[in-house]
Amino acid sequence: MVWTSRVCFRKYGNFVDNIRLYVRGGSGGMGLPRLGGLGGNGGDIWVVAKKDTTLKQIKDKYPNKRFTAGVGSNSSIHALRGAKGEDSQVFAPVGISVTTDDGRILGELNCEGDKLLVAKGGHGGSLHSGFLPSKGQTRQIRLDLKLIADLGLVGFPNAGKSSLLTALSHAKPRIASYPFTTLRPEIGKVMYDDHRQVSVADLPGLIEGAHVNKGMGHKFLKHLERTKQLMFVVDICGFQLSSNTPFRSAFETVLLLNKELELYKEELLGKPAILVINKMDLPEAQGLLRELEAHLENQEESSRLFPEDVIPKRLMCFTHVVPVSATTGLGLPLLKSLIRQSLEEQNIIETEGQRSERLLKLRREIPTSSIPSWGFSQPT
Repeated sequence: MVWTSRVCFRKYGNFVDNIRLYVRGGSGGMGLPRLGGLGGNGGDIWVVAKKDTTLKQIKDKYPNKRFTAGVGSNSSIHALRGAKGEDSQVFAPVGISVTTDDGRILGELNCEGDKLLVAKGGHGGSLHSGFLPSKGQTRQIRLDLKLIADLGLVGFPNAGKSSLLTALSHAKPRIASYPFTTLRPEIGKVMYDDHRQVSVADLPGLIEGAHVNKGMGHKFLKHLERTKQLMFVVDICGFQLSSNTPFRSAFETVLLLNKELELYKEELLGKPAILVINKMDLPEAQGLLRELEAHLENQEESSRLFPEDVIPKRLMCFTHVVPVSATTGLGLPLLKSLIRQSLEEQNIIETEGQRSERLLKLRREIPTSSIPSWGFSQPT
């Protein structure tokens, strides 16, 4: 089946993908020694996942980036047990990880409504503390957004990722003949006639050594962890970052992209991936495509022709290889259709897997003694 589609492209200006916050739980309230009254505990600080929220909104709304919870009430003759201080909530986008300043992961918020305690309030005064309250927990935390998109574009600079999305969307992201034109993530929306939407993340171009944080490095690669599928975009004519770096053929480019992902996080290679061969409008493209197809059909054998430091341990398996031209529109309708098909196939597989897991879990939870054994004699 071929789906017709139109595409909107939204460019996020001043994109913020991480933010540092100061959080402090509320202090506890004073106890009342002569009557044994307990002070109220201080309020807590929670980070709560909420749709249609961005880190930029937090930065703009709270320029000081400080969050403090309420103080617990003191014990009094009217209320021997002081009331708990008011909790403070930091609303954050779905799909963030929360870490301390030293990099320790406190948790992740993957679904709307997920919440994480980041600063606990102090205890109210009691007999054990001489009726003196304790202060709330204080810490610096980081909210780190890992984009959630259906598809993440993977490619070296100048592979034509921005041009490809421009051709799909008629938008005007920054495009030039020099390598680094996408410096911040941008999200494109492919909208089909049946109102199905597919989000595509156009991310800064990789360079060799990204896995050790060269160039955009980890800033780029972390976003790929939260995409359902990957789309490799490769220039059919190959790639050379500068006159000081070696020229890479299209097949060698595929191997290097594969290698960078493997060295950063091997699990990324388990994601379904489409390989898009761009710039097929160039005169020499057809001959180079035949050469690339021959290499892709015999990846293991062909990869031995290149230096060991280029060859990944595990070769990427592409669900589709699609030659396109972002300039002329060649192959774009087919690409849109295959994107939809690939995502729907993945959804079916995931749904079946989840169903099987639930059945297995149910079988484990049902005790053997409760399973009827009609027609069999029971032990006495």
